[in-house]
Amino acid sequence: MTTNPSSAQDDATTPPDAPALLRAHGLRRTTSRVCTLTMLSASRRHLSSAEACAELHRRGTPFDPATVYRTLESLTAVGLTHVVHAPGPKRYGVSSEPHHHTVCEQCGQVSDVAGDHVKAAVEQVARLTGLSPDSSGSLLVYGRCTACAQGSGEPVRGGAEGG
Repeated sequence: MTTNPSSAQDDATTPPDAPALLRAHGLRRTTSRVCTLTMLSASRRHLSSAEACAELHRRGTPFDPATVYRTLESLTAVGLTHVVHAPGPKRYGVSSEPHHHTVCEQCGQVSDVAGDHVKAAVEQVARLTGLSPDSSGSLLVYGRCTACAQGSGEPVRGGAEGG
């Protein structure tokens, strides 16, 4: 397999000094880690391992699906990515800002909701139920996205969806 790690590092959407981030989190700088972290940051979406693999192939960095899965798991283990369990496969995202997630129970679409936008609601949920955000600071809200609620079955892309 031939990959060009410098192209991933030169991408304008590369996380600030991805190799330094990897080192700071105790990970060696490997081509798969730099490319995967860069791609996931640039996508601003939550992707399954298979979707991440397809996106890396589309970008010209064709890693083996097992390599992509192990890379995502290692990035998650050190806190560079996070995982959201939705219907179907788990989805991985990147964000430096505290946020919560909405998950469509029908199509599995995962979207971000900025923490400050729902602060009062989160505080009210905690008062009413005693539940608080998980260790990552995130609450998951399940429901149906607009497309599924209207019966089209195609998730609406864009808006607040991100990593």
